[in-house]
Amino acid sequence: MHDYKQLKVWSKAIDLVVDIYRATSAFPTEEKYGLISQMRRCAVSIPSNIAEGAGRNFDKEFCHFLSIAHGSSYELETQLIVSERLELLSKETTETLCNKINEVQKMNYNLQSKLIGQN
Repeated sequence: MHDYKQLKVWSKAIDLVVDIYRATSAFPTEEKYGLISQMRRCAVSIPSNIAEGAGRNFDKEFCHFLSIAHGSSYELETQLIVSERLELLSKETTETLCNKINEVQKMNYNLQSKLIGQN
């Protein structure tokens, strides 16, 4: 088991959740059950899966949950691009958020590589 609260990737993913909640708070109310809900659930899924994986008994299980978190990050990135094209987010906001997602993706990938290398 790993202490997920000590993982930088988990901390960065939590920060990303807060940023996504703030960015989507300005979306029109008709998106409440559409993009807002989907993007927030995706964002929350990233640190949640990191934490769940860290609580597993074996590194192989941890890697599985890191993989799920990784997939959610790409899903979120896609939703940000859609939001920009719908003019719900500015290009600058989208770029900033995508950069933060890319950082989490790299950290996640590096952690997975480290865990696989230990086995």
